[in-house]
Amino acid sequence: MTLYDIDYELWLSEQIANLQRQKWDSLDIPHLIEELVALNRSNKRELYSYTVVLLAHLLKWQYQPLMRTGSWEASINNSRKRMARLFKDQPSLKSYLPEILQEAYEEAKVWAHTATKLDIALFPPNSPYSVQAILDLEFLPN
Repeated sequence: MTLYDIDYELWLSEQIANLQRQKWDSLDIPHLIEELVALNRSNKRELYSYTVVLLAHLLKWQYQPLMRTGSWEASINNSRKRMARLFKDQPSLKSYLPEILQEAYEEAKVWAHTATKLDIALFPPNSPYSVQAILDLEFLPN
């Protein structure tokens, strides 16, 4: 067993110290690579999750106008702000959004269908919201 397996926090502290002191031979390269890959995957999953929530609430907003609530609008705003924060920290992550939009929309349709009990066929097959629209803090569909 390695320190990575026994005490992750201590392992991480040692890796940071080794990097700061440029002690290249002391670095645990395989585990560092594994952690960096996982971090990148985690950031993409976070963006995907915010996108699903945002799209589901935009659908609910558009297709149930008489049921609109402040919590839906707050959720829309919260998702957009969290996505903006991700893009501020990692601008290149924004290029990933068009890639995941349709898949996230498919999941959002199911969520909106379950939450509203509306026929899922009522929702368009492809996202009716562009990347620009979903990121626009002022956009709410009619």
